[in-house]
Amino acid sequence: MKSPKNATPADADLRQVNETERLESLHSYQVLDTGPEQVFNDIAQLAAFICGTPISLVSLIDGERQWFKARVGLQTQETPREYAFCQYAMRADNVYEVRDATTDARFADNPLVTGDPNIRFYAGAPLLSPEGQPLGTLCAIDTIPRELTTDQRDALRILARQVMAHLELRRIRVQLEDERQKLDGVLRMANNAGDGLYANTRAEIFVKQDQRLVRVPTADLQYVEALGDYVNLHTNRERLTMYGTMKDLETKLPVRDFARVHRKYIVRLDRIVAIEGDVALLDGVRDSSAARGAVRVPIGSSYKAGLLGRLNLV
Repeated sequence: MKSPKNATPADADLRQVNETERLESLHSYQVLDTGPEQVFNDIAQLAAFICGTPISLVSLIDGERQWFKARVGLQTQETPREYAFCQYAMRADNVYEVRDATTDARFADNPLVTGDPNIRFYAGAPLLSPEGQPLGTLCAIDTIPRELTTDQRDALRILARQVMAHLELRRIRVQLEDERQKLDGVLRMANNAGDGLYANTRAEIFVKQDQRLVRVPTADLQYVEALGDYVNLHTNRERLTMYGTMKDLETKLPVRDFARVHRKYIVRLDRIVAIEGDVALLDGVRDSSAARGAVRVPIGSSYKAGLLGRLNLV
């Protein structure tokens, strides 16, 4: 005997689903337990208006519950899955319609039928992922028995597809944001590594001279020379003497611009004009009175390989 037209499908006629794969697909949307979003609220409101029902839901079926991304006419945020009409409707090929739940053996004793919200009529269009996994439904619910028209069923299917389209857009946005955060993390790590490698990139240092602080652009420095407890800074124009150690000064100079070439000498790399054996020749310093020739700075044997490695050798 054939079932009447638009009769509720029997359980055997519903789509068979691999629950593990279905839940994996659902969770990939990262939508469960998120806040209300206007686009889904609008679709639920439109579904209630078109179907003429006081209740409409965008319902997603998790392992143990049905959770509502949008709801009209219902206060609760979720219900146990075992009471969900939607767990059947999401596996239907078409709109799943229950005209009078009190006369259907599957639902007559359901607490949502015997108690609040006193469901009598239910119609749900499945929400299917692009891979065909059922995630939930867009459903319309009434407290009196009834039946949808053909146009209302068509509209409910169309709106369900719109729900999925927006879920897909939402998933893409979430994935892009995840990728952006990962990229930001990589960039932060790279920047931190760069900061660690070139911890000091300042373009100037201050040297105490005669009870005052003198600003010295690091670009003006030619080389630094250690003399016991003091350090001489040789610039384009003058020599400044400060109390301190070479180690202390190294932490203040831009690593990319300076190199330790001897236990007593630090040189600015762009001032080296030649290397003769174990001596670096630095360009001369021109002052107001005369021009000096190249300055010769010894290179320690333990520093030579590192220095040569930093020069553009051909």
